[in-house]
Amino acid sequence: MLVRCLYASRAATPLAENVLSDILRQSRKNNPAMGITGMLCYAKDIFVQVIEGGRDEINSLLNKIMRDERNVDVQILSLEEISERCFSNWTMGEVDLAHVNPAVLLKYCKKAELNPFVCSSQATMALLRDLASSGAIVSRTK
Repeated sequence: MLVRCLYASRAATPLAENVLSDILRQSRKNNPAMGITGMLCYAKDIFVQVIEGGRDEINSLLNKIMRDERNVDVQILSLEEISERCFSNWTMGEVDLAHVNPAVLLKYCKKAELNPFVCSSQATMALLRDLASSGAIVSRTK
């Protein structure tokens, strides 16, 4: 059974480039063996991530994420059974919203800034799908 989890968190400390690189490198190394795909979107100290895969594997990964000291305020925005993946092309796609047209954010949010803590999960997921289809993903693999 496939599931999709959408969650948001804040960086525990100011986001250094090497911390983000480590998170992405670790995801891209470990996710293929677990059959997990997804996308990580970030702006300043806020992360929003969607992960897809088997229910057991997603639950295991979520437990690790919630214990990871680099994250605070981890909130699951949605967790659902799915019949197919939306992000199957990426072991972990990456979107830095500093490089995205603010009008894309205004389409889904009250302001031109990422704040999944006050947006609906449907709007946040629609934003991620829009970013994926628009080519905003900086890196797909490796």
